[in-house]
Amino acid sequence: MNSTKLRLLLASTFAVLGLSACGSIESAAQDDCTSIGWQIGSPGYNDCYRARLYERQMDYSLPPGDRPRPSLL
Repeated sequence: MNSTKLRLLLASTFAVLGLSACGSIESAAQDDCTSIGWQIGSPGYNDCYRARLYERQMDYSLPPGDRPRPSLL
């Protein structure tokens, strides 16, 4: 395999992996609210979605004062 094909393969693989994670927090928050019966677009759904989105963002954020470290892999 030549260098150009290898670079293209690696770039497309990383793009697919990166894009597959996009929206996972948002879709999980949406699933949480629709699973308990809220209709998308209703005022109650919007409140639920914002609350669940905030909770999930806090769950996945770094603790205060913690800095990301580069991976050794």
